[in-house]
Amino acid sequence: MGRKVKGQPSGSRNRTTMAFEDFLAGLSTRVVALEPEQVEGEIQSALKECLSLFGTDRINLMRLQPCRTQFMVTHNADVSGTPPYPVGTPLPVSLFPWIARKLIERVVVSFARPEDLPAEAALDRRSLDMFQTRSSTYIPIAALRSSEYSIGISSSADGINRPEDLLPKLRLLGELIVNTLERSKAELELRERLEEIERLKSRLEQENIVLRDEIKAGKGMIIGDSDALNYVLFRLKQVAPTDATVLILGETGTGKSMVAHALHDMSTRRDRPMITVNCAALPLNLIESELFGREKGAFTGAHARQVGRFEIANNGTIFLDEIGEMPLELQAKLLRVLQDGEFERLGSPRTIRVDVRVIASTCRDLKEEVRNRRFREDLYYRLNVFPVSIPPLAKRTGDIPLLVEHFVAKHARKLGKTFASIPKGTMWALQEYPWPGNVRELEHVIEQAVIMSPGPVLLLFDQLDREACPVEPDGSKTLEAVEREHILRVLHETRWRIEGQRGAAAVLGLNPSTLRFRIRRLGIKRP
Repeated sequence: MGRKVKGQPSGSRNRTTMAFEDFLAGLSTRVVALEPEQVEGEIQSALKECLSLFGTDRINLMRLQPCRTQFMVTHNADVSGTPPYPVGTPLPVSLFPWIARKLIERVVVSFARPEDLPAEAALDRRSLDMFQTRSSTYIPIAALRSSEYSIGISSSADGINRPEDLLPKLRLLGELIVNTLERSKAELELRERLEEIERLKSRLEQENIVLRDEIKAGKGMIIGDSDALNYVLFRLKQVAPTDATVLILGETGTGKSMVAHALHDMSTRRDRPMITVNCAALPLNLIESELFGREKGAFTGAHARQVGRFEIANNGTIFLDEIGEMPLELQAKLLRVLQDGEFERLGSPRTIRVDVRVIASTCRDLKEEVRNRRFREDLYYRLNVFPVSIPPLAKRTGDIPLLVEHFVAKHARKLGKTFASIPKGTMWALQEYPWPGNVRELEHVIEQAVIMSPGPVLLLFDQLDREACPVEPDGSKTLEAVEREHILRVLHETRWRIEGQRGAAAVLGLNPSTLRFRIRRLGIKRP
């Protein structure tokens, strides 16, 4: 005869069932109107209420992990003194192999004492004893998003049977909780994706505005993807949000003006004017009035009042190009503007205050200029707050193909021309040339080629002004010499075969007749 099992009187069972039905109805009504952020709190409160409703020690929700080798406790409520199942606790399947197998097979597991489990659940009984669990009910739950959950109710007391008619309602509780969780998770994910779409949309709109402005102005376009140029862009992004003074250093023709415009476009002052002053181009007797303005009659020839560049740039940016050329006697007044943001117009005692971000550039070694007393030391340190060095083109040859394509498209568009290709040999030679005039020289060379090339293939070397590309004192080669060496090397590699798929003309990207012409022009003879 079997062991007698304790249970609840029928009247008590009915009251528990009715109370649980009322609780379940109220919970289902509440969760429908919850915001995703409120779901966790409501579920935790519901689980705590279930503890007293069922007179049990612990109730937990577990999710079968994708690896299917462990369950993860996602929610838990227990009475004081009960060994905890902390949220996030992994429960390996090997710890409760029989119970886990049943739950994975979607079978309800319910027992009043561990001894009621079959003999094959011996390991499960030892684990239950470790957690001081004597009676339990585990119900598998299927979620909306195909996740596999289980809800468990357990007690440290023996002989607690769950009424059969209560099990479907426990399953409903589990499904309600799990589906509410999954729905809130889906809503949060959707909200995040919509927010990301809005961020991307906003960024795209901003980028389009910048792009339209660049196309309209033709300024601030930094072409290239070399490590050296990317470091320059990194430096610009660091300083752009600030109002710090920036000193741009680099050889003539490296694109210091473009970098200055790019910096302004990245800054918070992008919607305000950027005023450029070429300190090398202004006459010495006019540079002060150009910068700071003048009153009528300030000097002979001053027939009208003039507003200076600093005033015009108020709340915006002023770019002092070639600052190293500024006269020494004017540098003190410039220093005052940088330090205090104030100055006086020529011929006026009234002090004018401005809020201007200063960007300066120079191709000179200002430290050397300071040592030679041609540049004020205090002004140098005031300008050199955040230096940005632009590498010469010879040190970023990887950018040359992108620059060439940009300049070809730019000047071809102006002339209504179309170029289908740029010969490989031409591009190689351009990358080998030292470019003493940097990007400016490259653009002039490409502009010449675009003007002179009659067909869809860009012809370059035949139209170069050789005087513009002299041999440097350090032994740097002309474009002609570089081209000659390259053609000779390709001819040698192809065994002087000119035509065909593997001929020198195909390797160089030239028409065979064009290659023969260049061989004659360059005086190349087969050994």
